[in-house]
Amino acid sequence: MLGGSGIKQLLRDGLRSRKNISSFFASAASKKEQELAGFATGQSIRAFCLFGAGVTGLLGFSTVSSCDEAEHGLDAPSYPWPHKGILSSYDHASIRRGHQVYQQVCASCHSMSLVSYRDLVGVAYTEEETKAMAAEIEVVDGPNDEGEMFSRPGKLSDRFPQPYANEQAARFANGGAYPPDLSLITKARHNGQNYVFALLTGYRDPPAGISIREGLHYNPYFPGGAIAMPKMLNDGAVEYEDGTPATEAQMGKDVVTFLAWAAEPEMEERKLMGFKWILVLSLALLQAGYYRRMKWSVLKSRKLVLDVVN
Repeated sequence: MLGGSGIKQLLRDGLRSRKNISSFFASAASKKEQELAGFATGQSIRAFCLFGAGVTGLLGFSTVSSCDEAEHGLDAPSYPWPHKGILSSYDHASIRRGHQVYQQVCASCHSMSLVSYRDLVGVAYTEEETKAMAAEIEVVDGPNDEGEMFSRPGKLSDRFPQPYANEQAARFANGGAYPPDLSLITKARHNGQNYVFALLTGYRDPPAGISIREGLHYNPYFPGGAIAMPKMLNDGAVEYEDGTPATEAQMGKDVVTFLAWAAEPEMEERKLMGFKWILVLSLALLQAGYYRRMKWSVLKSRKLVLDVVN
């Protein structure tokens, strides 16, 4: 009887241990499933957060782009200027026409205080033409022997006349806006020549939903879109001396070429000097290479024989 009861007790303990093992494995499996489910949920949340961050970034980038366009103006197209090549020079006929556009259209408001009449000699006009042009203006000079200022005709050394006596007079005449000096305008503006040309030819009616204050004009290439300067280049506004049709685009191209020359009058000489230096250095490089080959060819082709017998 004792043996039978002992066997029953052992069997009972074995069943209990099996139940405990099965419950242990079941709890471990449930924990594993919970961990997998939590991991999958975390991955989903992470992917959703990344997607949301990407969408937010795209929206933010488009907003920044829109704000940048409204603040800094529309990016100007890139135009094929004929003097932009490595060995290209200015179109001097275009410079002359551009100076005519500046004189008849731009000079009433914009100054070019860094350009003298003598700079035009040999570039767009002869010396006689430039002297006659300079003599048309009156320059206040002095003092004379009596200590008084006097007026005299202009000469080659004089700079282009100023349209206003000072900045305050310029602002008063233009509703508070100050017309910038054009001597270095193509260097002072981002994307200089393209920007100036796009600005001069980019006037249009404001789109729906945009209102322009009275006295301003809509131009998408100007920062803010509203500019005080009205549209100045209209077809036929200037009659060219050489008979070139004075279209809006032609006048814009000519005056930008003139302004580009005014900002970089030494460009042609700089390119020519650079070409000469490249040619001289190329010849020097060939000479150095030939000298090196002649000098070291004996040493490079020399054959050393080690006579271990003798």
